[in-house]
Amino acid sequence: MADVTTVLVVDDDPLVRSALTLMLGGDPGLSVVGEASDGAAGLAACRELRPDVVLMDIRMPVLDGIDATRTLKEGDPSPHVIVLTTFDADEHVLSALEAGADGFLLKDTPPADIVAAIQAVADGEPMLSPGATRAVLSRIRESSPDGRSEDARRALGTLTDRERDVAMEVGRGLSNAEIAQRLHLSVPTVKAHVSRLFDKLQVTNRVQIAIVVHDAGLI
Repeated sequence: MADVTTVLVVDDDPLVRSALTLMLGGDPGLSVVGEASDGAAGLAACRELRPDVVLMDIRMPVLDGIDATRTLKEGDPSPHVIVLTTFDADEHVLSALEAGADGFLLKDTPPADIVAAIQAVADGEPMLSPGATRAVLSRIRESSPDGRSEDARRALGTLTDRERDVAMEVGRGLSNAEIAQRLHLSVPTVKAHVSRLFDKLQVTNRVQIAIVVHDAGLI
């Protein structure tokens, strides 16, 4: 069981919960350890079950997925969180990612891609569904930094030249493999740089890196 990734499904729709539990249960590398119908119940279930990954709906009663994600990410240790939505342009997606979510998936994402996303996130590779990166970054570019520019420039000033290069490519929505090809680096080297960016910029996902780069006026 040491190699099995444990998953908690949090969604207010019982049909969605059942479908996800049934689908994920068919993969030998995953184990659905519980379900919850709202964010508050999800927090309680996380404290009890200690899942590796939480599939978190955004729009729920009692406590929504954004606030639940933020609370989970304030814990130590905290589970990885993938937010789920039915809309790729959901205005709450960016807020959920800013709250610390490790990824974003549409509920109609093919089962194999959901499994791959869970496994990737469990391995420390933040994941956005196809097209989501461009949509989210477009929303970032349309927003105003609201006075955050100086903080962003100061944060980027702590990076090495190579880390800054990687941060800019992350800010453009490139994957690790694409960054490796563009900067003539190995994929493991890129992953190591991204991990250091999380620490140095005090962020938890790639979208937050993009926000810092955007606020600094580099993209």
